[in-house]
Amino acid sequence: MIREQIDALTRYDGEVGEIIRREYDRMQDGLELIASENVTSEAVLLAAGSILTNKYAEGFPGHRYYGGCVHIDEMEELARTRACKLFCAEHANVQPHSGAQANLAVYAALLQPGDPVLGMSLADGGHLTHGSPVNLSGMHYRFASYGVDPETGLLDYDELDKKAKEYRPKLIVAGASAYPRVIDFARIAKTAREVGAYFMVDMAHIAGLVAAGLHPSPVPYADVVTTTTHKTLRGPRGGMILCKKELAKVIDKGIFPGTQGGPLEHIIAAKAVCFGEALTPAFVEYQKKILSNAKALAAGLTEEGFDLVSGGTDNHLMLLDLRSANITGKELETRLDAVHITANKNAVPGDPLSPFITSGLRLGTPAVTTRGLNEEEMREIAHDIRLAAVDFENRAEEIRASVAALCAKHPLFV
Repeated sequence: MIREQIDALTRYDGEVGEIIRREYDRMQDGLELIASENVTSEAVLLAAGSILTNKYAEGFPGHRYYGGCVHIDEMEELARTRACKLFCAEHANVQPHSGAQANLAVYAALLQPGDPVLGMSLADGGHLTHGSPVNLSGMHYRFASYGVDPETGLLDYDELDKKAKEYRPKLIVAGASAYPRVIDFARIAKTAREVGAYFMVDMAHIAGLVAAGLHPSPVPYADVVTTTTHKTLRGPRGGMILCKKELAKVIDKGIFPGTQGGPLEHIIAAKAVCFGEALTPAFVEYQKKILSNAKALAAGLTEEGFDLVSGGTDNHLMLLDLRSANITGKELETRLDAVHITANKNAVPGDPLSPFITSGLRLGTPAVTTRGLNEEEMREIAHDIRLAAVDFENRAEEIRASVAALCAKHPLFV
């Protein structure tokens, strides 16, 4: 179906079609190990490319600023209902265009400019929208940060508690983009209650694991939960906000009219498909496989001599500390790209190098698990990564052949 779509598009616009064809070939012929990426189902793609892209629908179901929204309302309500069922949530807003948009909307809803907020340090695995000074979150609000214990690489909950009691934030933000361990939401919620703060969790990376019951859910503990709908959830690129019923109106206003205009109703339809898929037993088995593959990849990397931040992983991702390997994250990312393994450089806690160079590499298993790779093949990939790090010039062709064999064994689009 994918190739037929590309062929059809090429007949309409050859330049665009050929670029998409080249990306199709890149995805087919390479291993995707970026922790935040995945591959959607054909059903999600069909919904995302549907006629619903034609409809303007500012507002929410039953309260639109445009006519002709009867079926749009049905679709958005279906997505909201499925999301609430999937995560046992009281209210869902499925309109955020991205996870970043979802986070900024929550801040707009619950905070005033200049309010104090406590979030996880970007340098320790947090996200730009958790208070980085170069992001609107850090520009508009007074963020302080907490992080990990430099010795263990684990979240320092005692430090978080101490900072919260000293800083008295109006909001505490939990969640991460490069933290490989389970987060204790109940403990952070207790701290938030003690200091009278709202508690928000950005579960973008772990949403699929949470949906499958394989990671503690933040929903019972947090006032507001944000997420993307791609990554482990394996849906279209987009965001979502879950919250307690009493915050529903204010959170919805944070999205519209607060930070967005017309919602992307074709993407909301794709989100509805994604949530429906995530409610099936097959999705739970898929998430279990993500975890077993991550454990195998982490073990393989350790056996190959790499150092892992925190010593391993509890979720879908791991963070290599490359300082003992005498290679930077940027250089290893470049080498891997040349042999058709896609990963991303990433800072490690206490990193002496700039974010453009880094001493680390972030890896994840959602996309290769979607592709069908298994634990034994994760160890093959770990060996290929080691060869790229220590003997790239002499072994590059060998690595390419290894990758090509894995991709041929597990075609991405059939």
